[in-house]
Amino acid sequence: MSNEIEAIKDPGLPAHVHRKADTDPVAEKRAERQVAILFLISALGTLLFIFAYYFIADDVFVFLPVMGNTNAHQLLLGLGLAIALFFIGAAAIHWAKTLMPDEEVIAMRHTMRSDDEDRENFVATVKERSAAAGLGRRSLIKRSMGLSLGLIGLSPLVLLRDLGPLPKDDLTKTSWMAGTRLVTDPGDRPIRPEDLEIGAVAQVLPKLRPDQKRTLNDIGKDAVLLIRIRPEEFQLSAERLSWTYDGIIAFSKICSHMGCAVALYEQTTKHLLCPCHQSTFDVPRAAKVIFGPAARPLPQLAITVDAEGYLIAQKPFNEPVGPSFWERSS
Repeated sequence: MSNEIEAIKDPGLPAHVHRKADTDPVAEKRAERQVAILFLISALGTLLFIFAYYFIADDVFVFLPVMGNTNAHQLLLGLGLAIALFFIGAAAIHWAKTLMPDEEVIAMRHTMRSDDEDRENFVATVKERSAAAGLGRRSLIKRSMGLSLGLIGLSPLVLLRDLGPLPKDDLTKTSWMAGTRLVTDPGDRPIRPEDLEIGAVAQVLPKLRPDQKRTLNDIGKDAVLLIRIRPEEFQLSAERLSWTYDGIIAFSKICSHMGCAVALYEQTTKHLLCPCHQSTFDVPRAAKVIFGPAARPLPQLAITVDAEGYLIAQKPFNEPVGPSFWERSS
């Protein structure tokens, strides 16, 4: 029994071994410089992250032609952020292991709220330990840590750039203007009415001016389907009928439901079908929705011919193309 009691006695803590930085001022100063260097390396990592985000992504700086800007952009973004975060942690660990007090302290737990005297003692202890950590008198560490933490805090703010710019009126306008010629896609060839037979379908885009450059965003909004049927088959109002030419009618190719490409035309029924969610539009009735989740007909582009006999737009679309968005709920 006595042997068991001996076994459960508190063995106590081993004798405290002082670190070199605790007794040698030169070693203490060396450790302080090492912590500061680690914080500075972290700051350089953040600067690398910002540099890669702004300059390599925008092709302002050409980095390693073999690698290419896209690969360099992704590599240096990850590398810069990894260096910034890793060396902040490394600096904090090195600081704690070499310079902060390392004596073990036993704190008794309390299940009830401490009285005011104990709470005041706690505040005093925190202040005392903060002073013991040496942050106030270690100006080199304090400044390098402030630089490192300050720069890494900028990283999320840098990424806010991806939220802009605001779309302004880009969601409501296309490149179609009054007098814009219709050209084939692909090919950019102007089209005459006689180029389309009854039942034919063609995808067209607006002809660009010499100073314009077509982007993928423009193609996504500007794509138009030309469909030719017999003029007597139209069931349109007088205004909508005036937007057609010799049996040729033009609709936005972008589905009014979710923005998919309406690419299927059934000659017998004269229906346009969106392959994504099966919205079906009736061509003779101005692309009225007859089936599926789409809530609006396809926007119709008013067309006519110019003096040379080529098909042109009478005016821009009378409404925004594509799916509904927050400013247009239906």
